[in-house]
Amino acid sequence: MSATALAPEVPILVLDPTEHAPSLARHFLVDCFRDLGVADDYTGRVVVTELVTNAYKHVGTGQIVVRIFEDERDGLVVVEVWDEGDGMPVVKGEDFDAIGGRGLLLMTQLVHDWGTRPTNEGGKIVWTKFAR
Repeated sequence: MSATALAPEVPILVLDPTEHAPSLARHFLVDCFRDLGVADDYTGRVVVTELVTNAYKHVGTGQIVVRIFEDERDGLVVVEVWDEGDGMPVVKGEDFDAIGGRGLLLMTQLVHDWGTRPTNEGGKIVWTKFAR
């Protein structure tokens, strides 16, 4: 008799690309962090707001999917934001005269690690990892 290991259920949030998406993503993150035993969700809220805002402002079409789970390999909390856009995020250098474009730069300073990967279905996933 063989045993089959099932992957744990990972909660997801599917959002329409609107101005309400970042707020809904923040509420989802707060609930997920609480369920995972993460006491301080401030950085997570900042980061998920940036990623979801970028998805709806720069892609603008298609749904945005947020997943939050613990990486069993290292115990870090992962936040993934999937959108249908093909363009990968670019961290711009600091420009003291710019009125925007600092969000990803700020995000890179707040998280343990981050990256992007294209999906087979089209679009991309931007992921971040948070220390507990």
